[in-house]
Amino acid sequence: MPRKRRPRREVARVPRSDALLPEYDRGAVPAGLVTRRALRAMGLSPGRNTGPIAILRCKLCATRPNWSCRHPTRGYLLRIDLAVPKRVPTLAQELALDRAIAARSTCPKCARRYFYCLPVRTVGCCDPCARGYEPSPDTYMAPTTPVRHQLAA
Repeated sequence: MPRKRRPRREVARVPRSDALLPEYDRGAVPAGLVTRRALRAMGLSPGRNTGPIAILRCKLCATRPNWSCRHPTRGYLLRIDLAVPKRVPTLAQELALDRAIAARSTCPKCARRYFYCLPVRTVGCCDPCARGYEPSPDTYMAPTTPVRHQLAA
């Protein structure tokens, strides 16, 4: 039996001249405009950019020069000169992140710290403790004493 075809979605077409922001095809973007992902690759954050300056059209819309791009795959272009360097976390922030990750990857029963997050909410412990087998040594770090006990001693 043949499959049923899905009905086509109605696409809201807007003439390119009525678009609110200028649009550029890939490879035709003027210097000084990049996407948010490209800013991150350069070590910058959007900073003083209040919003997108232009739209980077998707590959499909590059074949339709008269219509504005309305697809979710379009990209928004930001100015490089308004971008600022990414913030560097403080030592206290890095310590807090390390403690949070350690709490998510340490088994409450056997105190082994794994290289991945454990399903503590659903299972309650690591898989070896739940199923009763010995884990391979390459999946976890050796158990250590908590930082609180080291500071108190």
